[in-house]
Amino acid sequence: MKVRRLLIEHFRGVINGSVDFSGHTLLVGGNNVGKSTVCEALDLVLGPERLYRRPVIDEHDFYRGEYLAENEEPIEIRITAILVELSDEARRRFRSHVRPWDEKTAQFVDEKENGASATAGTVWALPVVFIGRYDKEEDDFVGNTFFDHPAEGMIEDEDAELTLGGGRKPFGREQKRQCGFVFLRALRTGSRALTLQRGALLDTVLRLGGGGLSEMWKDTLATLHDLDPPIGEIPQLKAIRDEIDARLSSFVQLADVGDATAFFASDLTRDNLREVVRLFVAAKPGQHLLPFQRLGTGTVNLLVFALLTFIAELKDKQSVVFAMEEPEIALPPHTQRRVTRFVLGEMGQAIVTSHSPYVIEQFAPAEIVILDRGESGILTGVPVTLPGLKTKKFREERRQFAEAILSNAVLVVEGATEAILFPAASEVLEKCRGAQSYTHFDLAGVSVFDAGGDGAVPQYGPVFSALGKMSFGFYDKPNSSLTKDQQSKLGEYTKHWESPEKGIEDLLAKETGLKALERFLTQAAGRNDYPKDLGSLKPGASEADIRTLACEVLKKRKGLAHGYAASAIAECQSESELPPTVVSVLDEIEAAVTSPSQPTPSP
Repeated sequence: MKVRRLLIEHFRGVINGSVDFSGHTLLVGGNNVGKSTVCEALDLVLGPERLYRRPVIDEHDFYRGEYLAENEEPIEIRITAILVELSDEARRRFRSHVRPWDEKTAQFVDEKENGASATAGTVWALPVVFIGRYDKEEDDFVGNTFFDHPAEGMIEDEDAELTLGGGRKPFGREQKRQCGFVFLRALRTGSRALTLQRGALLDTVLRLGGGGLSEMWKDTLATLHDLDPPIGEIPQLKAIRDEIDARLSSFVQLADVGDATAFFASDLTRDNLREVVRLFVAAKPGQHLLPFQRLGTGTVNLLVFALLTFIAELKDKQSVVFAMEEPEIALPPHTQRRVTRFVLGEMGQAIVTSHSPYVIEQFAPAEIVILDRGESGILTGVPVTLPGLKTKKFREERRQFAEAILSNAVLVVEGATEAILFPAASEVLEKCRGAQSYTHFDLAGVSVFDAGGDGAVPQYGPVFSALGKMSFGFYDKPNSSLTKDQQSKLGEYTKHWESPEKGIEDLLAKETGLKALERFLTQAAGRNDYPKDLGSLKPGASEADIRTLACEVLKKRKGLAHGYAASAIAECQSESELPPTVVSVLDEIEAAVTSPSQPTPSP
């Protein structure tokens, strides 16, 4: 079973929204765009234990905190999930509630215009809905999940429209377990996940692991009661008991002396044990058992993940819908990749949110959905499309694409030299002007994309335009005029610039301040990788000699590996020493990124 579509109304920061899922799905977007809201919405409608928390929802779960309309009538939160790829067992159990769904048009067959009938792309889908609202009579918030088909008439109730769900049949805990939904929140909840509290991961493992749960609690409580020797026989505690017996007996009729008071390890109730029992773990290098919450965040994260995979095994992992928030928290890159690969390879459907390129690069473009939510509160999810770009190219540059997808804007350049030059110049500009007057690339959320060669910048204009990104292109002066196709593709950028020189090294050598170039050549001559055959800067060299040598050195040591271009820029001690062309590009990018409205693409 998989989630095909999620509809959200009046929940958290979303007044209305729709997100489509295509198998494994990665949700990306800026902070507070709605990624966590989508995961929480899925948990409300599909999570077997979610509705047993109290309260189910509260004031802050309603859009802008508004749970009563102007006429004082309750406003409803509605979250609808459309489930497809139902197992034979699910189709049998839910046969009264499934509807024909057309994958080609992504809508129910009976909703099509002109009464269109089922086609070859038709599958059975199960729509379920969570409805929550404020109950004025109870002065409390109520919520439940229901089968959304048929929409009414399943419960005989003359006031069906007034009841929560409007007469729909409840979609209960046992039915939800058939969906196999597991939710790993960002590990803010790790402190509860590894306890035995109701609905926690350890409790879920116990329940799914088979029978004997009742006997386990009974036997454990009996063992604690009959500890030999009893805790109360500890000398210090026994002395206190004797004093209490002696003093209380003067005022209260107690049982026989010595048996009237006792100390036990807990309240000897199931619920108390759920609260106090803790998992202890010994991790290297200390190898001393500690309560799990005293371990490092990364270790706790992996413990929770390990439990979730165990739950998935118990549920038949290939039928599990596994939602996971920010798996990168406190995990090193190699572990992020390992966790993501495991989920994608082992789970029936993975729905993941992330800000990490190490996670994002594991997903194919068609599996990535970019979320957006404007001030109007309308949530949209747009799948990534890369027009004109071959899958092989995406795979080769997947790390760059991952960073670009996460960014607010993208600057596309022809090579590695430019890719390190612009961030370096942005850093110098920030130092010269101050952070209050200039926003550094990193803070503005601008990523630099290396197109990988002369003439390669135009092809990425349509790609980043399709991603909905503010995008910029900078390229060397070409040897021949651009073709109409190249000009058309460049027009897809928000703005693009042609360098006045045919090579970035020529631009740097010609426009960088003379004193900065002198400092650069002096420090470069002491590097082990300096091209000795070019010779070093001679005292009293002319401006022409300095600029010529700088150009030759930069060309000999171009690219990311040596970082000579960034070193030359770093020697600039004032804005006037920076290349004016580079400064102009940086200023226009900053103005576009930090302005309230996005500029229109350049012609």
